[in-house]
Amino acid sequence: MEKFYAELAEVLEIDPATVGPDMALADHNWDSLAIVSTIAIVDEIFNVTLDGSALGKCEKVSDIEALIEKAKA
Repeated sequence: MEKFYAELAEVLEIDPATVGPDMALADHNWDSLAIVSTIAIVDEIFNVTLDGSALGKCEKVSDIEALIEKAKA
């Protein structure tokens, strides 16, 4: 997940050290552009495609991780 955290930090324009499972997305630049960028990142790193509307409902990084695990199954 470290590579994902680093890429997500870049999208949200924050310090990678602050990204973790309990980080609240709403506290950062979690908007439609960030969602689209995250879909691309997840596709590149994990080779799975996430649903944009499901991703938009995520409140914490752990919610994104759960979507990734579900998509990988």
